[in-house]
Amino acid sequence: MTAIRIQESPLKPEAAVLDHTVPAGEPYLLPFKKGQTLRIVDLDGNQAVDVIFYNGGDPAEHYSATETLLRQGGIYLTTDSVLYSHEGNAMLTIVADTCGRHDTLGGACAAESNTVRYALQKKFMHSCRDNYLIALQEADIGLGKADLVPNVNFFMNVPVTADGQLTFADGVSAPGKYVELRAEMDILMLVSNCPQLNNPCNAYNPTPARFLLWD
Repeated sequence: MTAIRIQESPLKPEAAVLDHTVPAGEPYLLPFKKGQTLRIVDLDGNQAVDVIFYNGGDPAEHYSATETLLRQGGIYLTTDSVLYSHEGNAMLTIVADTCGRHDTLGGACAAESNTVRYALQKKFMHSCRDNYLIALQEADIGLGKADLVPNVNFFMNVPVTADGQLTFADGVSAPGKYVELRAEMDILMLVSNCPQLNNPCNAYNPTPARFLLWD
């Protein structure tokens, strides 16, 4: 189990080169450069922000949950956690975190998972997987369904039970909590600001998330 490590950031919002708010339940695609620092802010508290990271110079290289967990020896992300690619390269380092724990196992909601976890009639509800595909189709950058890999769920609480089961629990975040990541390579970030209405990860109420970027 990864210990929670709370760390405030010295960076000031007024110095950011980008300040963008993603509405509740919407997708977002953002490229940024090696050495830049990205902050993701949970504006209203307990909003799951589902993110996949790709190498900005070669999107065939992507974030790997398996590589990341093996290297850090824990299932949650927090301050000082390094996110690795499937090629074993460091992609991002968490340099500040006021939430303290982020999920790597729960995955992104989809028509299939909504059906299995909740009810057959939930199949056609909007999902994170839909968001990912919409963003990639609109960007027209050569990425598609086959490029959707296991993601990070920032601010989401997915405890693992003693018998190895995942449970979707009330969030551990709060309004204004944030996580900050330094890019160790050029990055393409694919976001679904989760539209999920069926579990307590966001108190059944999707809300906006804010993204700030510093050079």
